[in-house]
Amino acid sequence: MPEPSKPTCHIVRPGETYEGKQGLSYFAGIAAETVGSSGICMHLLTMPPGARAKAHLHEAHETAIYMLSGEAHTWYGDRLENHVIVKAGEMMYIPAGVPHLPANLGDVPASAIITRTDPNEQESVVLLPHLDALAV
Repeated sequence: MPEPSKPTCHIVRPGETYEGKQGLSYFAGIAAETVGSSGICMHLLTMPPGARAKAHLHEAHETAIYMLSGEAHTWYGDRLENHVIVKAGEMMYIPAGVPHLPANLGDVPASAIITRTDPNEQESVVLLPHLDALAV
């Protein structure tokens, strides 16, 4: 009987991108699909000026965001009634099940490291098209 493989460390170098259901392009990072992670996902997102996600929520996992550069406007809540601006050096926490919509309203790219408690990054993304017109 073959011996089960032992977990090992992995290096992920940004380069490959994928289109998320949310309407943004992400750099592939740490996820079940790339390194076999079982409890976390982490990737890099750079939103060009004018970029805007689709309203969505992550029904089964939490999200933590660290803004590297630029700033992101984020609307959140059942009717996207709350608005914050996350600036470089700041962090934002989004609980599971909270509708949100980020956008880059500035004239420079906005980059962030995004981590989630679900290793399958797109699995629990739920689009909320009925909320899209409520922000921006």
